[in-house]
Amino acid sequence: MRAAADRDPEGVWLRTDAGTLTFAAAAGQVAGVAAALRAAGVRRGDLVLVTGRNTPAYLLCWLALTSMGAVAVYVNPASTAAELAGLVAQTRPRMIVSDDPWELGVPRVGVGELAGGSEELRVEAKPDDLATLIPTSGTTGRSKLVMQTHRAYALAGEGFPFWMGLTREDRLMTSLPLFHINAPAYSVLGSLACGAGLILLERFSASGFLDAARRHGATEFNAIGAMLEILMRRPEQPGDAGTPLRLCYTGPAPARERQLEIESRFGLRIVVGYALSESPYGLIWPRGSRPYGTLGTVRQHPSGTINHARVEDGELLLRNPAVTPGYWEMPEETAEVLTEDGWLRTGDLVTVDEDGVYTFVSRRKEVLRRRGENLSPLEVEEVLTAHPDVLECAVVGVPSDLSEEEVKAFIVPANGTPDFPALHAWASEHLAAFKVPRFWQAVPSLPRTPTSRVAKHLLPRDNPPGEYDAENPA
Repeated sequence: MRAAADRDPEGVWLRTDAGTLTFAAAAGQVAGVAAALRAAGVRRGDLVLVTGRNTPAYLLCWLALTSMGAVAVYVNPASTAAELAGLVAQTRPRMIVSDDPWELGVPRVGVGELAGGSEELRVEAKPDDLATLIPTSGTTGRSKLVMQTHRAYALAGEGFPFWMGLTREDRLMTSLPLFHINAPAYSVLGSLACGAGLILLERFSASGFLDAARRHGATEFNAIGAMLEILMRRPEQPGDAGTPLRLCYTGPAPARERQLEIESRFGLRIVVGYALSESPYGLIWPRGSRPYGTLGTVRQHPSGTINHARVEDGELLLRNPAVTPGYWEMPEETAEVLTEDGWLRTGDLVTVDEDGVYTFVSRRKEVLRRRGENLSPLEVEEVLTAHPDVLECAVVGVPSDLSEEEVKAFIVPANGTPDFPALHAWASEHLAAFKVPRFWQAVPSLPRTPTSRVAKHLLPRDNPPGEYDAENPA
């Protein structure tokens, strides 16, 4: 940030519907917030819980904590009081920064109270200091908190423009939450690294997304989950391809035909990548390459080769300077994902071809076994989401009366009540019989982990009213 402000002090960096900030003004405000935090007692190495909303104030607060060398523990603002109390007990923070009136025995300061005057930006952090603790998916009572360093964030910020072909002429737009890793590491730090503009949206709204791109002159955005499908399900308009948008970063890859439809409708090109909270360096489509349906090749830094990958028993392993040191105060869980020589076990099963292009197969823990065969839920989910009546879906294994597992599909319908016999027929037409779900259930939405993966462990495995059994249709 300090380098960006020195290069182009009067250039506009941050754009929101509330106004703009130049690089120099943003750096000055970050320094002012850092001074206010110091006055409140925060020091280098302290843990500070931040309920991270997508507003300029929260963004500047995170950057202030970062400059100080304090550790931001990001909290989903939708967390319950009980969830937050558990996180407080787990991390023992110096302070909570939140506009919510939490009373948890820890000093709290509102974001609005941290506004400070413009000062010179001081940087107290060192590259291998912890920058953040990122709550990630866990199935137990305690959250798994991914430790990430300043080095990881800086490498991600330097790498993202290189991977995407971005320059200071671009404007990166994000509606992804600041309490994940994607928006801070790629959009925020990527824009600072190459001197581009940053457009911060408070939330994703399909109805207003393209208008926001036009209004702010966005040229690139990041999408996760069902964002692209939600945009595609909106009524087509003559101006859909008439925005300044030229690039979209997303993962996993849509099917080739669907990707071409998305690109044609919105007049942009999709770049597919793979990363995780445990390392923002994973895989990505090389610039100028279009390996449809894949995760691409190993990401590297503009300075050269720093990232390595290998496949061990089908699982993708990564080793690079942006790999997490582990999970906060969880040595056993850390030992499960980090080898003694520093390789990160991703938990994702892949294949790799002779050109070093990787293709996702499944999560190791999600592989199902039915009728003597192994199957990947992803393959079934891709077939089902290709149906026009399906907005999103999740496929899981449920107990079988015989042995092994039965396959169940949770469907978020695109239009009204889904026709399960028709969906079953669609699946039977496109999948081998053992892959076709037996059980079907409509849900209004899918549960998510703090990092936006579908939280399949929270989906019910019983037989609720309204479930459709294809072998015993009512």
